[in-house]
Amino acid sequence: MGMKTTAAAAVLAAMMAAPLWGASGAKRDMKDFKKPPVEELKKKLSPLQFDVTQKSGTERPFDNAYWDNHKPGIYVDVVSGEPLFSSFDKFESGTGWPSFTRPLASGNITEKTDRSFFSTRTEVRSKHADSHLGHVFPDGPKPTGLRYCMNSASMRFIPAEDLEKEGYGEYAALFTKTMKKPTGKKETATLAGGCFWGMEDIIRKLPGVLGTVVGYTGGHLDNPKYEDTHGSKSGHAESVQVSFDPGVTSYEELLGYFFRMHDPTTPNRQGNDIGTQYRSAIFYHTDEQRAAAEKVKAAVDASGKWKRPIATEIVPFKKWWAAEDYHQDYLAKNPGGYTCHWLRD
Repeated sequence: MGMKTTAAAAVLAAMMAAPLWGASGAKRDMKDFKKPPVEELKKKLSPLQFDVTQKSGTERPFDNAYWDNHKPGIYVDVVSGEPLFSSFDKFESGTGWPSFTRPLASGNITEKTDRSFFSTRTEVRSKHADSHLGHVFPDGPKPTGLRYCMNSASMRFIPAEDLEKEGYGEYAALFTKTMKKPTGKKETATLAGGCFWGMEDIIRKLPGVLGTVVGYTGGHLDNPKYEDTHGSKSGHAESVQVSFDPGVTSYEELLGYFFRMHDPTTPNRQGNDIGTQYRSAIFYHTDEQRAAAEKVKAAVDASGKWKRPIATEIVPFKKWWAAEDYHQDYLAKNPGGYTCHWLRD
């Protein structure tokens, strides 16, 4: 879930508790909702939840419950339980707050002009509980071009598997086709696409991923260290070795994410990082992986999403060495650290 501190863990525990209004499992009819008195809200909400929802406060970025949540489900108002947003519309904004391209139920959202802090913004509030949720900005991805930048403290997350028992059965059908059960199978993929910090941070959150390790491969030097690779002299590429359940996310689907998280048209560069160690490459472990890689690469090349040809190498996997411990899960240990990777549309 991306919680790195005790404070964030405490907030999540409060948010995942029983709803403040209505019994768990009871279908919610918002026309019957009456907002509790302030004193009752003070007792039931955590101090942070009260400050955000009732006083229009703002929680800290990268230190809240849902900024890094990638599980399927919906987000509801922490006071009323009214549905607000869906995981389908959640995206990585890089801001440290949960961000969405659109509401799940637009009738449960109201917008107001906010002229605080010497600027004009559009505030977003829940309609029935009148909770402050956050703000909406016109700098989001397609198709809406909007970024609903929300506070985790204003919301409660309902996992897709719990929608029926929590009283949100009308939304369960949205997830039945997308939820795949683990099969117990395990496959390995080795991918290179620039600095391994950013790649690993995206890959480790993908459905079906069982584990990730960053390291070096594709060069001529045995037992390389970061200093050997950083200057391109070892010939190795910074890479991520991925263990995944192919029954949840297939190798082709994993490569689909791979081609979205980096620029595959720059042979030895990602962003400001330049050198052969930052090349785009797929190191296949089997003939089946090779065929899948060639298929996906050709499809991406033909899609027209990139103006230049795809430069990704497809080469056999040979030897691989794990990187130093301080590189492993770097961005999980250092939220807000350097990365030039994000998932494109």
